[in-house]
Amino acid sequence: MNVLLLGSGGREHAFAHYIAKSSNLNTLFIAPGNAGTALCGTNCKLNPLDFEAVLNFCTQNQIELIIPGNEDPLVAGIVDFFETHAPQILVAGPNKWCAQLEGSKSFSKQFMAANAIPTAAYMQVDANNIGQGKAFLETLQAPYVLKADGLAAGKGVLIIDNLNQTQAELENMIVNQSFGTASQTVVIEEFLQGIEISVFVISDGINYKILGSAKDYKRIGEGDSGLNTGGMGAISPVPFANKEFMDKVTQRIIEPTMNGLKAAGNPYKGILFIGLMNCNGNPYVIEYNVRMGDPETEAIFPRLQVDMLQMMHSVATQQLNNVAFSHSPLTAATVFLVSQGYPQSYAKNIAMQLPTTLPEQVVLLHAGTSMEQGQLVTNGGRVMAVTALESTLEQAIKTAMHTAEQVQYTGKYYRTDIGQDLLIYTHEY
Repeated sequence: MNVLLLGSGGREHAFAHYIAKSSNLNTLFIAPGNAGTALCGTNCKLNPLDFEAVLNFCTQNQIELIIPGNEDPLVAGIVDFFETHAPQILVAGPNKWCAQLEGSKSFSKQFMAANAIPTAAYMQVDANNIGQGKAFLETLQAPYVLKADGLAAGKGVLIIDNLNQTQAELENMIVNQSFGTASQTVVIEEFLQGIEISVFVISDGINYKILGSAKDYKRIGEGDSGLNTGGMGAISPVPFANKEFMDKVTQRIIEPTMNGLKAAGNPYKGILFIGLMNCNGNPYVIEYNVRMGDPETEAIFPRLQVDMLQMMHSVATQQLNNVAFSHSPLTAATVFLVSQGYPQSYAKNIAMQLPTTLPEQVVLLHAGTSMEQGQLVTNGGRVMAVTALESTLEQAIKTAMHTAEQVQYTGKYYRTDIGQDLLIYTHEY
């Protein structure tokens, strides 16, 4: 099978790494890819949002399956485009209507309300009801949550302690479009107290399977301090996600989500990322995303015992129940190495040196890297994910951190506390 993978981050290297192991693979292309994906297939200069160019490339290279790594092509309607223009080329992902679950915060909140899916109280605000939005904020307890309705590259969420500041920021988002057109509409949410967890589901429109749970770490600094990032690390599985909790997730969230989409005439095909808050043992949905997360992918995929290409192909052919599927009993710890200055300004093209040998249980997945005249260099804020698989969470963290020390480049930074907050749960179940 000839495959085109869209994207360039650590998530896409994870996809490429495991797709390349499939006996069903003939040729793998990655657009645009990075230095890591180049080890698994052929990188190509192609804009994933230029659907005509993608179609021409697929025709020229006899592509049979497209796997979009991130949300942008899905929200823009790549599945619908190929269903119309080249139905023989399969796309492993949800259609444009379903992709609104991530593309529009107000759509997803309305969907949850209509299907009795537990989530935070909210109000949708635009230029016509800013005053009512400010009044709604006064009914909530601090901190206050503001979410840009549209895609904002993962940066469209503000959590603010001060009411007056929140009201001013609400106006700034809508009137001054501080997040561009994404914040023409803003969703105000009640702040949920608890601990975050993400659950990943794959569906072919008829059947679904749970890929796993993960907890990621978004802040740049130790102890979850400082600015938000794309993710500084992840742990999978999450120790407190025991059978009782996951049964609640399945019954209260996954089943009504899948049934609600079917009832609306748009059965879900693809990977669904459900961001949850565990509030005293009860799951509430924070958000949906219509693809794998990054860095959660780097922690979840190494534990999956599955033919990755067969699994992704089954999404588009509704054959998921025919895919052999299990999870490793080991725990994965992922730590992200980033550039000095990230998530603000940072230098690129800094030479890197990787360990000459790696333990069998360690995977290095490239994110912001490239090859320049035969030298591996940094090419982004989040540079590389180090994932270790071990029999205990404590040992997985230790191995990941030891390997992170061995990757060398000037300005390297990483959090050393990834997963430490979860160690208290490891002896409970």
